[in-house]
Amino acid sequence: MSVVELDFDSCYRAVAARDARFDGRFYTAVTSTRIYCRPICPARTPNLRNVRFYRHAASAEAAGFRPCKRCRPELSPGDPGWDHRGDLVGRALRLIDEGVADDGGIALLAGRLHITERHLHRLFTAEIGVGPLAVARTKRLLLAKQLLTETGLPITDVAFASGFGSVRQFNATMKETYGFTPGELRETAGRASADTSLTLRLHRREPYDSASMLRFLRARAIPGLEHVGETAYSRAIPGGTVTLTPVPGHVRLEVELEDTRTLARVVARCRRLLDLDADPEAIADALGETSLGPLVTARPGLRVPGAWDGFEVAVRAVVGQQISVAGARTLLGRIVARAGRETGGETLSHLFPTAGELLEADLEGLGLTGRRVTTLKALAARVAEGDIDLDGAQEPSQAVSRLLRVPGIGPWTASYVALRALRDPDAWPEGDLGLRRTMACLNIPEDHIERWRPWRAYAALHLWSTE
Repeated sequence: MSVVELDFDSCYRAVAARDARFDGRFYTAVTSTRIYCRPICPARTPNLRNVRFYRHAASAEAAGFRPCKRCRPELSPGDPGWDHRGDLVGRALRLIDEGVADDGGIALLAGRLHITERHLHRLFTAEIGVGPLAVARTKRLLLAKQLLTETGLPITDVAFASGFGSVRQFNATMKETYGFTPGELRETAGRASADTSLTLRLHRREPYDSASMLRFLRARAIPGLEHVGETAYSRAIPGGTVTLTPVPGHVRLEVELEDTRTLARVVARCRRLLDLDADPEAIADALGETSLGPLVTARPGLRVPGAWDGFEVAVRAVVGQQISVAGARTLLGRIVARAGRETGGETLSHLFPTAGELLEADLEGLGLTGRRVTTLKALAARVAEGDIDLDGAQEPSQAVSRLLRVPGIGPWTASYVALRALRDPDAWPEGDLGLRRTMACLNIPEDHIERWRPWRAYAALHLWSTE
């Protein structure tokens, strides 16, 4: 969907109805106030003559509009269209969320995608209406606005956590774009500067089946790396820990970080891990009319668990080939203890090894077969050298194709990685015995699999959840 495809009448009806289904899909700008809002803003519906609609917050800001302080556009769930798109713009947006543009500018962003900066700018302008630099700046500003409003982090820390290179740049950009300084916003929000805890709200679309999400993650939690209780998920990450607690209306993210400059990456990965940007109504509408209807009704808001790290999911998939979930969990715990860096923590004691670390590690004596060790080493080598990119830069079908070239990786493993790490909503784990068994028990013919497109990943989760 390009910027020119927004239908004015449909957007205005959604705004008048405050329809939550459209939250994050577009933004409403009001010419009389120079403010832009979410479709669900509680303010009075603006006069039709004073309204403009924008596909992305960056487009509204580039046109001179400031974010509303009532509905707070920084809290919008991500657009599910961009979340699942594997084209260049969709992948670039995910890398911007990860902070790639903050780390190395548009040159690094284009380099990760193997295209020129000029071509990337042309694609963004055609799709969104502004270039990638404007999108990255808006992402930084909106994250900073959320930190200033919801936390008591010192303004200096907020500047670096949101991706700015200096406090002076932060102050000047916020004043120029929003018309107020960070200090003025902090005073309005009434946050106590002494409160330096880092807790943020991650909003999602309803319904959201948090119980099924936590159940899936709990069964696969790697000892030493993750802990999943009845109500929350925690894991060790480079330089700290995260805890995610689903509560009514949002997910509470509690972060401990040695270097807050990685915060944008942390937020993006947490959103993907819990599939917070999905559109549950669109998925339910499509699958509810098929043989999966009763399962969809039984578990409204079921999501596909994503990945903190693409390489980690690939290793999980290789280790999990033809063994039980519990058995894979045990072996993965041994791998993490052997090859992962220690954190100094007790429960969350290790990080998952990087591709380079796994490549150098001795994996003998852990209970892995020689064939599995060979596959893991080959996978680690290709990820380390950049031939396979599982964190968003590579086109999904290309990543799957290259995975299939690794000795010991077949269609099931590659499809599982596509489902969880590459965010392919139509990925289907070919040959999965659990899926076949459940379908047989429910008398669902195999030719129905094609009827579940383009949401076969969610179909797989519904079937797995009934095992």
